[in-house]
Amino acid sequence: VQLQASGGGLVPAGGSLRLACAASKFTLDYYAIAWFRKVPGKEREQIGCIASYDGSTTYADSVKGRFTISKDSSKNTVYLEMTLLKPEDTAVYYCATPRAPYRERCGGGIPFGNGGQGTLVTVSS
Repeated sequence: VQLQASGGGLVPAGGSLRLACAASKFTLDYYAIAWFRKVPGKEREQIGCIASYDGSTTYADSVKGRFTISKDSSKNTVYLEMTLLKPEDTAVYYCATPRAPYRERCGGGIPFGNGGQGTLVTVSS
């Protein structure tokens, strides 16, 4: 399972950004994909997830109403649309799949792997 996040950059507060999570060597349609963010010195935060079996999405309270996860199966890519960005959204963002034997679902304490290479999002005040 190989994942790579991209699309990060510097954006002013209130701005928008779209991140992409591209998969190689496997089909995203068969896996739930969670987005995480990590700030140095803090635990990683799961900010959202899209289940593969029904396409349902869940979000952390910190991003609910501002971030949206979607999937383009034809491109084998999951997106994280971020709007109304705040300086506290600054972090390295990455995507991950559930640890075996889990695969299709989000939530319920399902553990996720460490994911692939992340992308840095910096929100200026």
